[in-house]
Amino acid sequence: MTEGTDTASEHRAAPADGAARERLRDALVAVAGGDRAAFESVYKATSAKLFGVCLRILQKRSDAEDVLQETYVAIWHKAALFDPERASPITWLAMIARNKAIDRARTGADARTASIDLATGIDDPAPGPASSAESSDSGRRLAECLEALEVRQRVLIRTAFFDGATYENLAARSGAPLGSVKSWIRRGLQKLKACLER
Repeated sequence: MTEGTDTASEHRAAPADGAARERLRDALVAVAGGDRAAFESVYKATSAKLFGVCLRILQKRSDAEDVLQETYVAIWHKAALFDPERASPITWLAMIARNKAIDRARTGADARTASIDLATGIDDPAPGPASSAESSDSGRRLAECLEALEVRQRVLIRTAFFDGATYENLAARSGAPLGSVKSWIRRGLQKLKACLER
């Protein structure tokens, strides 16, 4: 007896759900045509569910309320894009709410409302004009001093410091004894230092 009652109530609920889905679909079609009354009926039928979607993602009620408003603005403008063949009306609406909430969560609602005054105590790690000019001048001097070295010393120093080659690698590449490579680099660095200090 109980099983029969449950089955009967399920059959009664299914057409009701189908009718609600159909009404929502028709309302969205009307919204696409600019029907404000249809838009109001879509809002009344779905706002609680969509607010739940937003709140679940954002956790903060005020953020969820803001995103819910953005969601309905998007629905008003995008209703013509709804395709009942691809998704049910509530699935399509929930997807818009979910995407808006995720966008808000990514950007961080608090970050967007922070005052510019908060940035005054933050140091800028980028070099200022004076240090950029000095760095540029140092780089030019280093290049000039490297060019003044013997070719062998210049190549070994560049390969060691810019390519990260070890003494052993340099000896193998050049075919010279390890002791000679170390000696050439040491003398080259001494010349380089003297040049840079002039």
